[in-house]
Amino acid sequence: MRASRHFVLLVSALVTAVSVLGLPASPAAAAPAGAHVVDDIPLDASVSRTDVYSPSMDRVVSNRVIRAAGGSAPTLYLLTGLGGGVDGISWWDDTDVREFFAGKHVNVVMPVGGAYSMYTDWLTDDPAVGRNRWQTYLTQELPAVLDRKLGSTGRNAIAGVSMSAASAVDLAIQAPTVYSAVAAYSGCPWAADPLGVAMITAQVGRGGGNPVNMWGAFGQAVWRAHDAFANAGALAGKTIYLSAATGTPGAIDEGGLPFPPIEAIASSCTAAFAGRLAELGLPAVHVNRPEGSHTWGQFETDLHDSWPHLARALGS
Repeated sequence: MRASRHFVLLVSALVTAVSVLGLPASPAAAAPAGAHVVDDIPLDASVSRTDVYSPSMDRVVSNRVIRAAGGSAPTLYLLTGLGGGVDGISWWDDTDVREFFAGKHVNVVMPVGGAYSMYTDWLTDDPAVGRNRWQTYLTQELPAVLDRKLGSTGRNAIAGVSMSAASAVDLAIQAPTVYSAVAAYSGCPWAADPLGVAMITAQVGRGGGNPVNMWGAFGQAVWRAHDAFANAGALAGKTIYLSAATGTPGAIDEGGLPFPPIEAIASSCTAAFAGRLAELGLPAVHVNRPEGSHTWGQFETDLHDSWPHLARALGS
């Protein structure tokens, strides 16, 4: 069963609450023609802002990069929430990501952009959100460019939070040879059913975008191709980490602005997806925290707790 029955009652809460959201692989193939580093600006001894030209989107995308300690290393891609990080709300801005990964044997890459895009390839440019080819960027262009620049091992993991939690799962499904591990924090893996369509429409619509420009008319093949429940078998062999909380505010939130209804939705979605993986016999770590209300304090804890699992998958 794709979602528990009571989850349907939470859709209206999502549509309302989303308006305040701010939230073994071989080396990558050669970068698509034209993808290249435009600029690399040091921010400190091991951190830089690396600007990469994306030919598929015909624009330069900034990426905050924490370089690994200790030579050639794998890479963790961290996606942020609904605002894409351009709103000043992100792993970089709101967590201890720099301190946590300092000295660890992994490159950490945090793209800036992708607001309201679901980090997927859109079929058509949208008047409100522009041209989005984030799947191409995150599975072909950026990994290939950074593998060369960083001298990485070619092993990658991807993690996302809130909107991008589902995106991370989808990208791991769509590009099975690129990502060895995936973590989804407080999000809703998509299903191509009325409930899934409602969730996606609410998030894309917050930025004024039209989901028909993203994947075509509802029910078409592209929607089904991005149905995480239907295509979950593609995650076989990967490390999978899923986490959410009940929505009850607590010490884990560390003073962040809570969104209990959204976290309750994420908890139900995440449990449903964990159940789907169990049906398929795919092992996954599923954490359902007794407290946490969709805050960066909670997400920071999730990142810390998931890292040992991701590190083992990456050989880090």
